[in-house]
Amino acid sequence: MDQLVAGYRRFRAIAWPQRRELFEGLARHGQQPRAMVLACSDSRVDPTMIFDARPGEMFIIRNVANLVPPFAPDGACHGTSAALEFGVRALEVRDLIVLGHGLCGGVQALLDGVPPPLGEFVGPWIRLAERARPGLLRCDPAERQREGEHATVRVSLENLMTFPWIAERVADGRLTLHGAHFDIRTGVLALLGEGGQFAPVQAEPRSP
Repeated sequence: MDQLVAGYRRFRAIAWPQRRELFEGLARHGQQPRAMVLACSDSRVDPTMIFDARPGEMFIIRNVANLVPPFAPDGACHGTSAALEFGVRALEVRDLIVLGHGLCGGVQALLDGVPPPLGEFVGPWIRLAERARPGLLRCDPAERQREGEHATVRVSLENLMTFPWIAERVADGRLTLHGAHFDIRTGVLALLGEGGQFAPVQAEPRSP
């Protein structure tokens, strides 16, 4: 905790004076993010750093293995679904990005089984991607982890379309869904293309 408090003090001394006007504007006018990012809770993956975004630019949801459950308005507690509803229906984001990442422990649990201490909540949660597991186990073992990381993104995109207010907005062009993968070993971001494959984003924009 001492390190966090020291970090806060550096923020107040250095970053806050530089960004005070930005935060005051956000306080006065509220948040109006254009994009929502659904990312893994892994401490090594920071969407704001990856996309070089400022406060107020992205509405971020984080959970284990960047998974989206199917639409299930059953009165139970659904943290990810509640955040999706707020971002899509209240904030009216225009882009929704599912961001997977390299070395994802949730994907490893999907492939190898959930360790016994994590069975109460992580186990049932990871089973959201269970339908992808048989195909992954047929992959080359050297590629299985990466393919699993891609698969969780695809599963989440499929489940997003079970939400009627997401499907409606996608159909009429108010919302666009994207799949992405960040490799923490290399810093490379890949985007899911229309053909269903991930391709690296060029680090430098192409010349006109």
